[in-house]
Amino acid sequence: MASNNQGGPWGGSGPGGGNGGNNPWGRRGPRGGNQPPDIDDLLRQGQDHLRRMFPGGFGSGRGTVLVVLAVLAAWMLTGLYRVNPDEQGVELLFGRYVKTTGPGLNYWFPAPLGEVVTPRVTETRQISIGSRESARSLLAPRDTARGELAAATSQMLTGDQNIIDLDFIVQWRIREAGEFLFNIRDPEQTVRAAAESAMREVVGQTPLETAMTTGRAEIQSRSRELLQSILDSYHAGITILDVKLQKADPPQDVIDAFNDVQRARQDKERLQNEAQAYKNDIIPRAKGEAERMQQEASAYRDRVVKDAEGESARFLSVYETYRNARTVTTERLYLEAMQDVLKNSDKILLGHGNAAGSGVVPYLPLPELKRTERAAGQEKAR
Repeated sequence: MASNNQGGPWGGSGPGGGNGGNNPWGRRGPRGGNQPPDIDDLLRQGQDHLRRMFPGGFGSGRGTVLVVLAVLAAWMLTGLYRVNPDEQGVELLFGRYVKTTGPGLNYWFPAPLGEVVTPRVTETRQISIGSRESARSLLAPRDTARGELAAATSQMLTGDQNIIDLDFIVQWRIREAGEFLFNIRDPEQTVRAAAESAMREVVGQTPLETAMTTGRAEIQSRSRELLQSILDSYHAGITILDVKLQKADPPQDVIDAFNDVQRARQDKERLQNEAQAYKNDIIPRAKGEAERMQQEASAYRDRVVKDAEGESARFLSVYETYRNARTVTTERLYLEAMQDVLKNSDKILLGHGNAAGSGVVPYLPLPELKRTERAAGQEKAR
């Protein structure tokens, strides 16, 4: 209520006040004075406003029910929620998982009774395992010793008792949001530990040479299948998209010795290939030569046998002739034999009767004549 004191309750000096008609909040009071707002008037105006909103007065039972219903309706509307296409809705009742909903507009108990969590399930997540950078990032920078120990997790034992240094990445995605949120405490560390375990098991069954060369695709496929089966046994709600090997090398401490061994193996393979090429060249030629000699021997055998058979047949034929006409056959055989003996001789033999009757000179230089005739014929041919 306004006061009639000269100074006024706010330090004024009269009806207008000593501060020029302004109240302590720097605003001019009602009726131009320095009085504060009348609280009674404000309460009265508020009550009139409520009475106009609720016929029959605010204090009536009907008004109370309407207010309660309005508040209850507003509270129930807070239970509406929307799930985006790249999300899944996880509905909780008193903090306990109930069910999972798909994209769209859904309804669930409003807070504090219910709660809805909408994680993104289409996002592809990736974990690097084995690299020294990723291993150190998991630990405090001051813990260098543990960082080196964690980096050594990339070293694995192969099936032939060798050590290999592997770096690989795992790409995964949420499949079931409810299982993902409530069945595993730390999803990323769970995937990391399970992936390392699966990779060690697969590499432990693979020789070093195969793991570094031709067996990489098989290692990736088997590791992904084994990792998926491990996570499914945990009901983790995770789908493994891919496991990719980034590096598969011997440990850094023995890389030089390993390279020497590899070079020696390459030299061995080169020499073996050269020897195989020489073998492929010499053996066919030797087989061909042997086949030729066998064919020549077979031909010679056939020729000798045929000649012998022919000689035998001729001898038998002559023998049959000799049996039938001994004198004629003996004379013919003698003449044929003498013809064979004397056909290449340069001597001319004359019988005594012929030489005495014809007056032939006892010596004729027939061989010289033949040589002269032969030389003349060659000269004419030139």
